[in-house]
Order: sequence, then structure tokens, then C-alpha cells
Amino acid sequence: MIILGLETSCDETSAAVVNDGREVLSNIISSQVETHVKFGGVVPEIAARKHIESIGFIVQEALNTAKIKISDIDGFAAANGPGLAGALLVAVNYAKGLSFATKKPLVGVNHIEAHITANFIDHPELQPPFISLVVSGGHTLIIEVKDFNDYKILGSTRDDAAGEAFDKVARILKLPYPGGPEIDKLAESGNPEAYHFPRAKVDGADFSFSGLKTAVQQFINKNPEYDLNDLAASFRQAIVDVLVNKTITEAEKRGYTKITLAGGVACNIKLRKDMLEKAKIKNLSVYYPSPVLCTDNAAMIASRGYYSIKNGYYSRLNLNVFPSRITAFDIDKIL
Repeated sequence: MIILGLETSCDETSAAVVNDGREVLSNIISSQVETHVKFGGVVPEIAARKHIESIGFIVQEALNTAKIKISDIDGFAAANGPGLAGALLVAVNYAKGLSFATKKPLVGVNHIEAHITANFIDHPELQPPFISLVVSGGHTLIIEVKDFNDYKILGSTRDDAAGEAFDKVARILKLPYPGGPEIDKLAESGNPEAYHFPRAKVDGADFSFSGLKTAVQQFINKNPEYDLNDLAASFRQAIVDVLVNKTITEAEKRGYTKITLAGGVACNIKLRKDMLEKAKIKNLSVYYPSPVLCTDNAAMIASRGYYSIKNGYYSRLNLNVFPSRITAFDIDKIL
């Protein structure tokens, strides 16, 4: 089953062709980072307009790279949330048009679930069930994946997401946008034990990172002669410790032997290293996607769409977008 996936949830316009959920025939991504860098963040209206300008060309390039025609596509998948409302509408409406014109199935894809599904592309042997840590600029979640279409949120952030904390601290440090990767680079040359920052103690599997951001600001105010590399390393370690410990705790509590990482922050060098080391001690296996599949991309959307359509889940042509909702939505079980 060949699925064309479309992704426009934030500032990447992407189209991909994926066969049977795991074989990527093409994955074209057009980033808007250079457009938004002067604003220090993504401007929703500008992002939506850029998606409109690009999506037709990106879809055609995805088809050309895969060496197939639109008539060869068996179904269409579009991210319909969470994300920026105006941006999400671009992929959803384009996919609706393709579905209507070709009379092929359409399915709206949960962007968070798609990030998890990216692991199936890079790890053909991976099968549910497992625990997944999803860490991005807008979300920090621990999710129980019982089956390909059965996801349960165990914990989420009560304020700032981990990626959001990285970006906000980067702005405090006057680092270029996007700030998360910049902190990661600096931290590689720093001492993670140079400065102590708090690890928020929140019950259960939930997270909180806003206090950590405030602690960094207060530290800088009191200690203007700090070492930038050491501060980056110490801040990063404070986030990684919480992410790793909570995820491993939830896996052990529920008797799971596999953990997956997903989302943009899954590229973080220290997060991968510490998760692998601590999971090994507990006899847990860890999986994570290649960097290109950690960031927003349509291959993960097509993969997630495949598992929906394969099991009889479709969306109607009145498919809507859900900018804030992080659980599955707007699909019908066709019996």
C-alpha cells in the first residue's frame, strides 16, 4: 500500500511517499527557518502563506523522486493536529482535493502519533507494545503504545515543553534561533556538574520545566561571569535527567522492555546517550529515529496513515484541524 503523506503543521512543508508504512520512497522537506529567524520564532501567518506557495511543488517533487504517478497512490494522509491552525489547513485541504479527485482514501493523522511511528521506518524489527518519550518544541509526553492504533498518554508537561525550555533559555543566552541545537553544541564542551539547576518533582509521569527556565535567568542575574559552555551543559543535564528517569520508571512500572524516543529533541546527543546507558542497566532496549525523521517530516505522516488505513480507519472530506488537541481525532472506523 503506497501512501502520500503531507506535513505542514509548523514551518516545514513536506511531502513523502511511503510503501507499507516502512519503506520510504521519497521524503521532501522544505524548511522556513531562514524566513522566521529574524523574528526569533515562527510567525503563524507567514508560515501558512509559505506552505501555500510551496506545497504543490513539494508534492510533485515527492512523486518524481519516488518515480510514481498520482494514480499509483493508494491513500492520502495529512497531519491535522496539533500545530498551527492556518498551517495545518494547507496540508489537510490539499489532501482533501487529491482524495476527492482520485477517489482514494483520506486520513487525518495525529502529529504526535506520527513522531512515534517514525521509529517503525528506521527499525523494521520494532513492534508494539512499548513506552515512547515524545519531546519537541511544543510537547513533552510519555505515551504507552499498546498497538499500531492504540496510544495512551501517561504523562505530559504542566507548563513549558522541554524543547520550549531549550528555546527560551537560548533566547536568554542570546543564541541564534532555533536555540535548542545551539545549546546542544555548546554543552558538548561544557561540564554538566559545574552549576546545579533544579529538577522539578512532579507526581506521576508529568513534567514541569518553567521553573528551570526561571532558575537559569536568576542564576545569570546573580553570576554575570558564568562560563557559557558549562551553563549550557548543566542546563541540558537538568532536563535530560528528568526525561530519562521518568521514562524508565514508567517502562518498569508497566513491565515494558522497549523504549522509543520521538520528536525534535530526540536528536539531543545527551538525551540519547543517557537513555541508552541507564536503560541498559535495567535491561531495556532503546530505539530512536535518524535526525531527519525526528524533525517534522511527511514520511512519518504517511507511515502513521498507512497503519490507520490498513486497519479500516478513514476520514471524511469534512476533515477538520485540531491545533491544540494531542489525542487521536476525526477518523471513522469503516466496517
